[in-house]
Amino acid sequence: MKTTLSQFMLRTCIYSGSNSRAMVPSLFAGLGAKRVLLLSDRGLEKAGVVEKVASIFELTGNGSGPQLVGTYLDIAQDAESRCINDAVRYAKKVGADALLAVGGGSVLDTVKGVKYALHKGLSDIKEAIPGGLLYEQFPKANYMPIPHIAIPTTAGTGSEVSPICVVFNEDIQMKTNIINPFISADMAILDPDLTVGLPPRITAFTGFDALTHAIEALASPTATGLTDAYALHAIRLIEKNLPVAVEDGGNLDARLDLLQASLMGITAFSFALNAIPVHNLAHAYGALFRIPHGLANAVFLPVVMEMVPQLYLPKVAELAQALEVDVKDDTQDVGFAKIVEKIRLLQHKVGLPADFKEFNITEEDLAMTIPAVMKDPAALSFPMSKELIAAIGQKVVPVGVK
Repeated sequence: MKTTLSQFMLRTCIYSGSNSRAMVPSLFAGLGAKRVLLLSDRGLEKAGVVEKVASIFELTGNGSGPQLVGTYLDIAQDAESRCINDAVRYAKKVGADALLAVGGGSVLDTVKGVKYALHKGLSDIKEAIPGGLLYEQFPKANYMPIPHIAIPTTAGTGSEVSPICVVFNEDIQMKTNIINPFISADMAILDPDLTVGLPPRITAFTGFDALTHAIEALASPTATGLTDAYALHAIRLIEKNLPVAVEDGGNLDARLDLLQASLMGITAFSFALNAIPVHNLAHAYGALFRIPHGLANAVFLPVVMEMVPQLYLPKVAELAQALEVDVKDDTQDVGFAKIVEKIRLLQHKVGLPADFKEFNITEEDLAMTIPAVMKDPAALSFPMSKELIAAIGQKVVPVGVK
């Protein structure tokens, strides 16, 4: 075990269980909130999820508890900075003093950006991250006294508990990051009832997002016993439950296990944060071609593991055990090949593609990915050569034709 300085934090209080969303008004009351703004997206409004959460506040009328003073639903994929800025204006307009995030990673990150902007008095979130990365630690980082509860509706990003806020900067077509220990929600509600309507494909690729968090955390040069514990059990839960949830979306046990795996995966990832080549590539391709983040991770994960084996080989035994792969009589290289094959089998089993054929990426487009990958903030800890980036690109975009 390394003796260099590390940190581990799970600041967010977590409530799990079917119908746990019913606790939201009383939890906000405990946080001192009076005027709550609910933020979500149009897809969840159409699915009836927004109403399921908003209706809870009808029980706290006549001054008996926090009031829902507005809903903001115009949140786009990838937590676009324009959405954050617009939501900040709306929060001020309705006089909100608390934020309720209901949604997947884009919604959860948007609300973290709104909280940061309100706390810092910013009208444009891009002002906070002109270089693409803002990393704030103690003592510069300080508590943000804006009551904040997050209810994830996908089991993938774990953004409800992470100290990382990913913001898409439309001006430079890049995913930028704010890292601050107080940006996560005060409380997270893991209610599997709100995930049962998630389509199989989205269930699958958000699950692979969580799996990627856990595997990159495990392989990190700065992993610790604490991060390994969270990463390994997240992998176990995903291997067991993701095929079940994809096959039977109404299985609440599998849905809740995946929500908890997502939370554990991002916690390990956040506090072992170092070499993350899969995320590096996913960020760049996602920004350029608007590929959903979880899908990008799902396609890149086995490819990057094969192309950069030295990063993963030290953890072959642990990874094999978590993925239910028998490697006891194998060499390290053979065992590693079995692990990559197991990930590909899981990818196929849950109906995910092995490449980006559906996005019609051309050879000319591929050339744009090289500088995009190299300038992504994730490249700071684990830079990849132009040749490696190009070689990986050829594997995920076969022959580069439409």
